[in-house]
Amino acid sequence: MTHRTARFKIGQIVKHRVHAFRGVIHDVDPVFANTEEWYQAIPAHLRPPKDQPFYHLYADNADGSYEAYVSEQNLLPDGENGPVKHPMVRQVFSRIVDGCYQPKDPISRRLN
Repeated sequence: MTHRTARFKIGQIVKHRVHAFRGVIHDVDPVFANTEEWYQAIPAHLRPPKDQPFYHLYADNADGSYEAYVSEQNLLPDGENGPVKHPMVRQVFSRIVDGCYQPKDPISRRLN
């Protein structure tokens, strides 16, 4: 497998290219690192290649907040559309600068 450099970074606000949700990246896997069962649940014609970065998001959609695992090919930057409402965002990040949440320092995270 060929590894690529991640296009997005921790704290960046993104949206899904196809599905109606947006989120904040809180972790990155350089290649697919979820279960094979999860991967096989994606319809074959939509399955992304495993050799790209996959992102863990604090995500929101019209139904509420959740965590998502998304391939790089399915994400677009979305910082211009304001904050993400997921409750974990306030726990892990502080203010938004240029479409990216800034991580809180470890001490202030323990106090919240």
